[in-house]
Amino acid sequence: MHFLNRYYNKTLNYDLINKFPYNTTKKLPKLKKITLNFGGKTTEVKHLASSLLALELITNQKGSFTTASRPNIRLKIRSGNPTGCKVTLRRNYMFDFFLKTLVEIFPKIKNFKGIQITKKTKKNVFSYEINDVFIFPELEEHYYLFNNLPKLHITIVTSCKSKEEFFFLLKSLQLPFKRS
Repeated sequence: MHFLNRYYNKTLNYDLINKFPYNTTKKLPKLKKITLNFGGKTTEVKHLASSLLALELITNQKGSFTTASRPNIRLKIRSGNPTGCKVTLRRNYMFDFFLKTLVEIFPKIKNFKGIQITKKTKKNVFSYEINDVFIFPELEEHYYLFNNLPKLHITIVTSCKSKEEFFFLLKSLQLPFKRS
């Protein structure tokens, strides 16, 4: 069992029970998944293959291509063409990546003051972007392969029922939010 999962089960559950009213312990909020996504404006195989390889190196898990559901005339994309790639992390892989971002990635970002919270933030989904993907140690030594990567979009999905639960859960897991 991953130690973040153990922390959640032993400590955070008690904090949630004391702070919010629950009828059963099955209604306690949990982290469901973390999705990493490279969305591209080009459909060139060279760029898509390098972004898929970068995701697989970062997460140690197999990724998949995302396809366009509708055609886009401005971007010259046809329906069904690949437009990006994504990896979905669950269970221990999710906790491993979450710990990696907290301990290794956020301290390496220059002038990092926290993750901005917007008013559009939903009650169970939180997204943020990492502009410089070369802060990942797996990608640093292969700069020539990954020099044209777009922004990395990271989405955290939980089973929270309200925004208060959601922010309490993420703050107790030490996700750094920007103070406003």
